[in-house]
Amino acid sequence: MMGNMSATAGGLCEFIDASPSPFHVCLSVAERLRGAGYTELAEAEPWSGAGMFFTVRAGSIVAWNSSANPARPFRIVGGHTDSPNLRVKQRPDRVVAGWRVVALEPYGGAWLNSWLDRDLGISGRLSVRDGGGVRQELVRIDDPILRVPQLAIHLAEDRKSVTLDPQRHVNGVWAVGDGCGSFLGFVAQRAGVDPADVLGADLMTHDVQPARLVGAPHDMVSAARLDNQASCYAELEAFLAAEPVGYLPVLALFDHEEVGSTSDHGAASNLLTAVLERIVLAAGGGRDDYLRRLPASLVASADMAHATHPNYPERHEPGHLIEVNAGPVVKVQPNLRYATDGFSAAAFALACEQAGVGLQRYEHRADLPCGSTIGPMTSARTGIPTVDVGAACLAMHSARELMGAKDVAAYSAALQAFLAPE
Repeated sequence: MMGNMSATAGGLCEFIDASPSPFHVCLSVAERLRGAGYTELAEAEPWSGAGMFFTVRAGSIVAWNSSANPARPFRIVGGHTDSPNLRVKQRPDRVVAGWRVVALEPYGGAWLNSWLDRDLGISGRLSVRDGGGVRQELVRIDDPILRVPQLAIHLAEDRKSVTLDPQRHVNGVWAVGDGCGSFLGFVAQRAGVDPADVLGADLMTHDVQPARLVGAPHDMVSAARLDNQASCYAELEAFLAAEPVGYLPVLALFDHEEVGSTSDHGAASNLLTAVLERIVLAAGGGRDDYLRRLPASLVASADMAHATHPNYPERHEPGHLIEVNAGPVVKVQPNLRYATDGFSAAAFALACEQAGVGLQRYEHRADLPCGSTIGPMTSARTGIPTVDVGAACLAMHSARELMGAKDVAAYSAALQAFLAPE
């Protein structure tokens, strides 16, 4: 197996630990891009010429390398920066039976029981008064300041399980008694901001336990937010390592996939199409040049895939064993929860051959609802053939997930070959 040696399991752990929110994912990616010689462009400014650039829109980031030949078709690797979690409500302060409580709300398809009895930090951004305007301040508190306590077994009606009400049962305790002030005030002070200047907040919880290699031979990665930061990391390293020859490589990472992508910077927005067209315009082309380039382009929508669970093998489609440390996964769903068709699957199969890595093929059971990705909407918005791919993992949407350590390099190597096919 060739493998992308720049993408490692240890590197993934460092990336995840540095990126507790979508805004921090963009920060981590932007820092890596700048170090590789990429220049940030503001969307409101004119763009001209070819080169190595990126642009950030809130929790989404798009990067491209048009330095060699900006007239080539696009090869795009896309994913999402957000993960299911518990988010802080706008007026979070509660006092219940002497406990200082922070009101939280599930975001996306968070597997709620996995968030109980964990040490939680806070991350996100504050919108802060700046003269007559507003500036954004990122905040990241890795101290264990919040905890959502489980109900004692002796108080449960059914000692086998507890049904969690997302309104009442996932709020977090952060102090006892008085004297702590407001929670948002506490967060503002930790961010070095005057609480009176905070005009808005986008705050979320994260598990403060670091990502790490686990198992006796250290052949697995245990981490928060593998869905979908494992893809973000693998795509970033693939993008930086790819040497453009016949295609113009693009990296597109979007926020809000876990809640449908319908925001000003989600995959259903105009972000990708606007950037692609502006790449063409900046190189001196016109709209017709842009439209003619799309049919020859390809997208790989990278999101995590379900490994066959050793304790629940019956929950998986027979004949579709998916293993960790066995290579990337092509995901197919005939009702278009995934965008893959035979043509786009073949393109990724060739990429895996070029990279020298294994290829697995996943289908969801027909009697279970199937999740989706940015793939179908990206394909529909751009008209570009799209393949949905992933790396195998267990416990998807849990507060902590599990994947194979060897899959990190294999996943990235396949994406690199997809971006720069021989």
